[in-house]
Amino acid sequence: MSAVVQVRAEFPLRDAVECHPRQGLPNFIAKVRAGETVRVAYLGGSITAAPGWRVQSQEWLQQQYPDATVNEIHAAIGGTGSDLGVFRLQRDALQHDPDLLFVEFAVNDGGAAPERIHQSMEGIVRQTWAVNPETDICFVYTLTQAMLSDLQSGKMPRAASAMEDLADHYSIPSIHFGVEVARMESAGKLVFKAPKPKDIAAEPMVFSTDGVHPHVETGHRLYTEAIARCWPKFAAASDAPQPHPLPTPLRDDNWERAKMVAIEPEMLTGNWTKLPADHALAKRFQRNMPELYQAEEPGATLTFTFEGTNAAIFDLVGPDGGQLRVRLDDNEVTRNRIDGYCTYHRMATLRIGSELSPGRHSVTIELTPQQLDKREILFERNRSDFDGKPDKYKNHTWYASSLMLIGDLE
Repeated sequence: MSAVVQVRAEFPLRDAVECHPRQGLPNFIAKVRAGETVRVAYLGGSITAAPGWRVQSQEWLQQQYPDATVNEIHAAIGGTGSDLGVFRLQRDALQHDPDLLFVEFAVNDGGAAPERIHQSMEGIVRQTWAVNPETDICFVYTLTQAMLSDLQSGKMPRAASAMEDLADHYSIPSIHFGVEVARMESAGKLVFKAPKPKDIAAEPMVFSTDGVHPHVETGHRLYTEAIARCWPKFAAASDAPQPHPLPTPLRDDNWERAKMVAIEPEMLTGNWTKLPADHALAKRFQRNMPELYQAEEPGATLTFTFEGTNAAIFDLVGPDGGQLRVRLDDNEVTRNRIDGYCTYHRMATLRIGSELSPGRHSVTIELTPQQLDKREILFERNRSDFDGKPDKYKNHTWYASSLMLIGDLE
C-alpha cells in the first residue's frame, strides 16, 4: 500500500454534526439586520452551479431580511474542486467584494488527499481575508450516495473532515447538508438515487437521479432547509462586527499565493487567434474565461517563466482538441486536450507542475502535428457521436484562457 493511500485510510473522520456555528457570521448578519445591500458569493462545483440551493438560499435570506438587498455572486463551475477554486477565487468572487462567501467543494474534493485539501482550502481562506478581513466565510458540505455510509455511521466523509480542520483553525462556521439527508434515507423517508417521479412530491422523496446531483425540488430544498436550521445558531454566535484575524497558517505550504494570470501576446509564437466576443465558444465560456486564445496550427507555442512552486493552464478540452508537448525546465511530456467525455467542450486544467522546488521555472507548451485516434479516446458510449458527426472531431487545436500560478510571473 502506498504512503498516500495509508494517509488517506488513517485520516481521522469528524463526528457528523449538521451545524458548527463557531464565531458565526458577525459582519454579514450586522449588515442585513441594518438593511444594507450585501453580496453573497457561491464558490463551488456543479451542485452549487445548479439553480438549486444557491438560488433558494439567496431568496431565503432576502425573505428573512426584507429591508436589506441580497445580491448573488455566481462563482460555481461544474466538475471542479478547491484546487481550481483557489486559483480563480480573486477573479470569480473577490473582485466583486462579497460580504459572505459560501465554499462548497466536499464532493469534488472527495478523492483528494487531506493534505491537498488543506493547502487549497487554506489558500481560499487566507486570500479572502487578505483582500477583505470583513468578509464572512461559511463552509458547506454536500454529499454523494457513496458518502451515505460514513454519515449514517455518525462520521463526516474524508473531504469534509479535512475541511473541518481549517474551519476549526480559522473559526469558520460550517454546515453539513448531508446529515439530515442521511437520517431521512435511513428512516425510509428518502430514496437517494432513483428515476425522477412524475409527481415530485410523492413519498418517499427522491433525492437525485444520478446519486450526486439533487433535484431542485427535493434534494436542493433539503440543503436550503439545513441553512435555515443553522442560521439562528450562527446569529447567536455572532458578536459585534469586526475584521477576521489571520492567525499563523495551519500549513506553511498553503496555496495563498495561487492566482490566475492573463496570457500576454508576447508569450505566444506561431499561429494563434484570440477568439472574438461573438465566437460561439467565447460567448459560452465568457463568464469564467473572459479571454480565449486558439492555437490554429501545429507549432503554435505558449512560453513563460515564473518564480514559484506550481503552474497550470486554465483551458478547454473538446472534440477538436489536439496533442500538446509540455516542457517544464528539462522535463517533457505530451498531453491530449480530448478525453473520453469530449463530445462537447468543457473547462479544464492542464497540469504542468505542482509541489516544485521554490525557484525559477520555464514552461513551453506546443501544439504538435500528431493526429489522434479520437474515436479510440472516447468512451465506448460516446463513439456513436464520432461516427455520426466526424467533422466535429477532424480539427486538432487548443484553447487556452489563462495561466494558473503559485508564485509570480517573470
